[in-house]
Amino acid sequence: MTPYARRGVHGQTVETLARRVLSGEIPEGATLDLVALQSELDVSLTALRESLKVLAAKGMVDARQKRGTFVRARADWNLLDADVLRWQFAAGSSGADLGLLRNLGEVRGIVEPAAVRLAARRRTDADLAALDAALAAMGEDEGGAAHAVEADLAFHRALLAATHNELLERMEMVIESGLAHRDEIVHSSPHGQDPVPSHRAVLDAVRAQDPEAAERAMRALLDQAVRDLDLVHGAADAAVPGDPAQPAGPSGSSGPSGPSGTPDASEAAK
Repeated sequence: MTPYARRGVHGQTVETLARRVLSGEIPEGATLDLVALQSELDVSLTALRESLKVLAAKGMVDARQKRGTFVRARADWNLLDADVLRWQFAAGSSGADLGLLRNLGEVRGIVEPAAVRLAARRRTDADLAALDAALAAMGEDEGGAAHAVEADLAFHRALLAATHNELLERMEMVIESGLAHRDEIVHSSPHGQDPVPSHRAVLDAVRAQDPEAAERAMRALLDQAVRDLDLVHGAADAAVPGDPAQPAGPSGSSGPSGPSGTPDASEAAK
């Protein structure tokens, strides 16, 4: 589903309600008191109902005669919706964020290595131009973390587009939510690695139309992403007295390791 417009009273009301549900402030199964919410949020009943329609479309709430509007079980929520993913990051704790990032990383570890093989076979000159532009932007120092995040998103978006598979292209809505949040964490920290070499290796293999090399490069990129995320979280944990970092696994990672001794690429995203 295409993300809704977040501006205005309608957007603010949707955001507020969604974050309360995702955080558990309004728990699963709870029946909403629309009159009380209308008064608290200072919105019209029509605006409130329109906002609830957005959540209903994402499987988060429903309405029944006699029962009223209620929060559905989490199993019914569209957890792959870009807005639902974003709301989870906004509502969660740092521990919940890391768990969600690892879940999204597992999805990316399944999707992107396979997708990049298709990209290597099917890429066009226009695809290569988009990838080149994104990589060049990634190497620029100006713009700070926000610029680095957008450049990384543009690169992975262009990779999915290069598969020329409409369904895989739609995966960008899932991948970008986790990638943007991960990038905000890593690129705002002095502990992250330079992302350009690992992305250049992927692009070189795609340019050479070498699917095997492209897959290896993508898995190496995801491995580096695991190390970056664990390093940043480990540094943050170490900075909090009485809250030690997770014990390190192979290669300094607190996450599970693959057969090579490096963290499993599916554990996080770059």
